Amino acid sequence: MLRVTWVQPEDLLGHELRQAALDGREPSRIAARWTAAGGLDAPRTAGASPDRASRYLRLLAEDLLDELAELPSALAEEEPTDLGRIRSLCPDWPAPGAARVPDPARYEAAWLGRAAGCLLGKPVEKLPLDAIRDLARAAGNWPLSGWFTARGVPADLLLAHPWNRRSAATSLAENIDGMPEDDDLDYPLLNLLLLQRHGRSFTTADVARLWLDELPAGRTFTAERIAYRNLLSGIEPPHTARHRNPFREWIGALIRADVHGWTNPGAPAAAAEQAHRDAVLTHTANGVYAAMFTAAVVATAATGTHDVHTCLRTGLTVVPPRSRLARAVADAVELAERHDDFEAVVDALHARHSPAHHWVHALPNTALVAAALTHADGDFTGSICRAVSGGWDTDSNGATAGCVAGLLAGSPAALPDRWTAPLKNRLATSVPGFDGTGFDTLAQLTHREASRP
Repeated sequence: MLRVTWVQPEDLLGHELRQAALDGREPSRIAARWTAAGGLDAPRTAGASPDRASRYLRLLAEDLLDELAELPSALAEEEPTDLGRIRSLCPDWPAPGAARVPDPARYEAAWLGRAAGCLLGKPVEKLPLDAIRDLARAAGNWPLSGWFTARGVPADLLLAHPWNRRSAATSLAENIDGMPEDDDLDYPLLNLLLLQRHGRSFTTADVARLWLDELPAGRTFTAERIAYRNLLSGIEPPHTARHRNPFREWIGALIRADVHGWTNPGAPAAAAEQAHRDAVLTHTANGVYAAMFTAAVVATAATGTHDVHTCLRTGLTVVPPRSRLARAVADAVELAERHDDFEAVVDALHARHSPAHHWVHALPNTALVAAALTHADGDFTGSICRAVSGGWDTDSNGATAGCVAGLLAGSPAALPDRWTAPLKNRLATSVPGFDGTGFDTLAQLTHREASRP
């Protein structure tokens, strides 16, 4: 039996009930109806439950998803998705600035940093925090400072905490042979294609058309898969982000944001606006803010003239200050500044966010990346290792932290060889025209798009 992940109505309903509670709606009566009918909670880690629900439960789930969408939100005024309203809530929105394009070496460091951070996090994606710590400690790699490995780890521990099934064969230290495919690298490649075809004035519809032309549906997940399905059902952007999409505040838009920052160096407002046009295909509110925040941070870091703390402060200027994301990031930065031990920072973040949020939600993951960059003071190894060691969406967090820290480092030579040499200047991907491309070539292509008038 084929159970396509992230689209089954009976599985979406549990995620939507949780999302409704987070974004200021009151779902308890609908939740009671679902439970009384025999409906189950959403799968904790998988994208689909193992067995198909009855026809009655499936139809009920579809009806309840639509009812949940109609509930009023108490947070609607403080957390809009419309760009004009977002800007009106941001008193320190950055002034327009002329882009200051760095040389290709800085872009190469950013691509390498993104790849290395992603690869570091791949084998422990979906593992709980205690499993990550136990596996690293058993290998003598704690605090985390190098690639994960199965060498020296007791067999019973490996049995209790198996590596990510899809990634272990390509991402453990003993198996790395170039950069394997990952959606955290596929989306930057797609956005590079987007800019090559449409320039920085692209529309959300341009993003949608590109995906339909070049992105296999099976390479999408969570909010991106829902939006893809909605497009095929005739739903147009930005409604694609809202229709039966409980993942609209998850991390997907954030992992697409780096290219928008790279191509607007020194212009964080333009980077945030560009990221917004991309993000609203799939996300709303805090899911969009996470992308805008990241793009503005990256745009500021790309100039090479600011420290990581200035970059993070600039990122917050494009996020509504009373939003959940702004509060989560500010809190995470404060924790990182107050504690010398990063484990204490991570434990506090998990205590605050894990009970209410899925491990792929944008809020805890954006907060963790901000905390990691702050605590490491922008150092490359410190940033990616802290981001990954904090758990949740480990490969995505490592990728974002690695991009920012790579930009701050400024060149491939400034990155430790133990992180870059195993990548062999080779990227695997299913994005047309890019499989096997070197990071030096990607840097040149990015520089070209950043330099276009």
